[in-house]
This record gives sequence, structure tokens and C-alpha cells, in this order.
Amino acid sequence: MTSPRNVLTPEALAMMDVIARTGSFAAAARELGKVPSALTYNVRQLEDALDVLLFDRRSRQAKLTAAGEELLHEGRRLLEEMDAVANRVKRVATGWETQLTVAVDGIMSRATLFELCEAFYALSPESPGATSGGPGTRLRLRTEVLAGTWEALVSGQADLAIGVGVDRTMPPGIQMQPLGSIDFVFAIAPHHPLAHAEGVLSDADLIHHRAVAVADSAQRMAPLTVNLLPGQDVLTVATMQNKIEAQLRCLGCGFLPEPLVREHIAAGRLVVKAVQRPTQVARLGYAWRSVPAGSATRKPQLGLALRWWLSQLESPATRSALIERHSGLLPLGGA
Repeated sequence: MTSPRNVLTPEALAMMDVIARTGSFAAAARELGKVPSALTYNVRQLEDALDVLLFDRRSRQAKLTAAGEELLHEGRRLLEEMDAVANRVKRVATGWETQLTVAVDGIMSRATLFELCEAFYALSPESPGATSGGPGTRLRLRTEVLAGTWEALVSGQADLAIGVGVDRTMPPGIQMQPLGSIDFVFAIAPHHPLAHAEGVLSDADLIHHRAVAVADSAQRMAPLTVNLLPGQDVLTVATMQNKIEAQLRCLGCGFLPEPLVREHIAAGRLVVKAVQRPTQVARLGYAWRSVPAGSATRKPQLGLALRWWLSQLESPATRSALIERHSGLLPLGGA
């Protein structure tokens, strides 16, 4: 029997990923440029070496067994680790990371973020091995919500996180600097039933009206729930932009970041109401990984791409723009 070590190759793990993603051997074969019989043979080699069934043969589709699901999960993790090793080797050789992943909370200014990307790609790096059209580092942007931004960093899925809460304990290998504060206001559409209510709104007033909430993007950490009352009807959306849209359409009420809705308030499309609850202020920071995973005893080495982004974030003007600059933006999906 073939040794599992000999068949658990990066190519085999990638093949499993493609089969699971496409849902059939035929579709996976087309994507990989192979014939279905070759994929079937390779899968049987894996099954024989591991002495398990990876796919349920009774299903017309490529349905994974429990063992197949575990191999796929661990295989994806191993492929990510291999990419990370290659990234670190490249960084040691040239100083520029192969890829830099930036996790950004959805309440940060998109215009400022993309201006930073433009400036990054316009660099003329002097480091050996860098390309003439930029540093040669692939940027990957992740939009996260609440604890999801922090989770992306500490889990190793991101190298830099912008817009994380500052009130937390720093684990080894993570550093943080303050970014600024964002005030939240309780805002509703002018035709909402509470718009003409007299005085300060209490929880007893709010509980009878639907709230709009943004789902925390954290997958493993405990998700955060903010300003929801027990028993209150809730409309849950994926992004802060969707929450604003829902409240403009009078689908519910809730707290919104003041810089993002400043123009709507000035134009009368939203009305700010006083509430008995304490004033909401989000104190945010930016954090980064300073030591490669598993290298706690080694001297921290920052890649040139991460150093560049950190140097930009040292500017008070950049930090302020990330928080405050939300006017005149293209709509999501706009050209």
C-alpha cells in the first residue's frame, strides 16, 4: 500500500478542494484540464493510502464523507501554511512580502483606503526582485465587522487590521496603535413612528420598534451584540452600509456612526433622537502581526509592505481621513 505521506501532496489537496468546490468530478476535471477518470484514479489512490472513503459513491454529486470533510479542512489549512512559508522565504530574500492581507472594519472610509492602495501600487521599490510597476506584493483587502476584524488578525488570516477596538489584551506577537474615536448617534427616518416622539427616548420606547443590526463577521470568537434589547424585533444585515440603507427606508432604528450619516442628517433623510442610553463612542486602533507564527523567540521582522502601510498610518491626517471622510463616495458597485 502507498504511504499516506507520498500521496498527500499539495497537488492532491488542491484537487480535493476543486472537487468539493465544483461539486462533481467532471466539473473539477474541466477546471484542472484533466479527464474525470484521472481524478477518480487519484482519489482512489488517496483513499487506499489513508484506508478511508473520501466521497459517498451513492450520491450523483461529489459528496464528501465525514473523513473527506476533515481532509478538506486540514488540507486547506496545510495549503495556507505552505503559502505562508513561501511568503516568509520571499520576504527574507527580497524584503517585500509576496502578499499582504489587510482586514478593515466596514466603518472605515473606503475612499481613503483605496487611495492608500493607489499610493502603494505607485511605489518604485529599490529592493532586489521587486517589479518596476510596484513592489510586487499582492494586496488582499478583507471587509470585516466588529470582532471579525480582530479575529482575522489574531487567527493569522490578516497581517494588518484597521478599525479594531482598543479595549483588549494584546496577545504575543501583536502590536496596536490608536486610530481615533467615532461617535454613534441614534438616527431614524423622518417618517418613523419615533421621529415625532417628545423628549428623550427610553428603552421602553425603543423595545416596541424593530432594530437594525449588523452581523458580526467573527466565525470562531464570540460575536458581539451591541445595543439590542431582549425581546426586540431585529433586522440583521451584513454591512454598515446596508444598515444605513435599511434605516433610510424606515425598516428599523438604531445607532449609526455619525461620520457615515452626517450628510443624510444634514439633508433631513435621517433624524437624530436623544436616548437615555449612554452616548456611544467607539475607540478604535490599528494592529499588526510583528512576529511570524511559531517564532516567538526570534527577532521580529516586518516586511517592507507592512512597514509602508504602518508609516502611512502614523500620519494624523490619514488616521482622521479613515474615520471622517465619507462624503462624495461612489455607491457600492458604482463605476
